[in-house]
Amino acid sequence: MKVAVSSSGGDLDAQIDPRFGRCAYFIIVETDDMSFEVFDNENIALGGGAGIQSGQFVASKGAKTIITGNAGPNAVRTLSAAGVEVIVGQEGTVRKAIEDYKERKLKSTTEANVADHYGMGNSPAQDTSVGDPPRQGGLGTGGGMGRGGGMGMGRGGGMGRGRGMGMGRGRGMGVGMQASGPVSSNQPESAPLSKGEALKSLKDQANDLRKQIENIESNIKNLEKK
Repeated sequence: MKVAVSSSGGDLDAQIDPRFGRCAYFIIVETDDMSFEVFDNENIALGGGAGIQSGQFVASKGAKTIITGNAGPNAVRTLSAAGVEVIVGQEGTVRKAIEDYKERKLKSTTEANVADHYGMGNSPAQDTSVGDPPRQGGLGTGGGMGRGGGMGMGRGGGMGRGRGMGMGRGRGMGVGMQASGPVSSNQPESAPLSKGEALKSLKDQANDLRKQIENIESNIKNLEKK
C-alpha cells in the first residue's frame, strides 16, 4: 500500500516536515517493500489553498494514507473526501513513521489539529490550509531569504523542480510594509507587532533558513553520490 509522508528531505532518513500544505517534499512509500518516490511540493509558494492543492496531489499519486505533523480543516476535508486516511502529530524520520504505521502504532483522525491559516507565518512548525496570508503592520512581506525555485532532486522523475537558493518568499524588516501588490480596501490593517512578537517572528525566520540550508546540503550530498 502507498503511504505519503510530508518530508523535509529527499530520502527515508529525512525528518518529517510538520507542515502539510507547504512541506518541502512528499515521499510516497510502498509499504510492502519500502520502495519510494520523492516529489517536490509545488504548492509551497502558493498564497492560499496550499492544503487543498497538496491534498489533491497526494490523492492523485494513489496514496491511501498521509502522515504529517499538522493539517488544517480544509486539507483534512480534501483528503477525507478523496478517501485518504490522515495521521497528524508525527515527528522524527520518515522511515520510523512508516515502521510505526506498519506496526499499527499510529492512529488516524478526521479532525484537523491546527486552524485555517495556521502556517501562513512561515514557521516550519506550522501547516497551512487555505486563505489569504494575514497582514502584519510591523513586519511586512519583504525581500528576505525565502523559499525560491531552484534545482532539486526528483527521484523517480528525473531532475525536478526543487527548492534551491533562490530569493523567494521571505519576511523582511520593512516597517509598516504590506505584501506586494494592491491592498484590498476591505482588509483592515493590523496593529504593529510588539517587541516580543517581532522577536518570535525573527526566530521563526531563522528556523526557516536553517531548514532550507539543511535541505540544500542534503541535495548537494545526493547529487555528489550520482
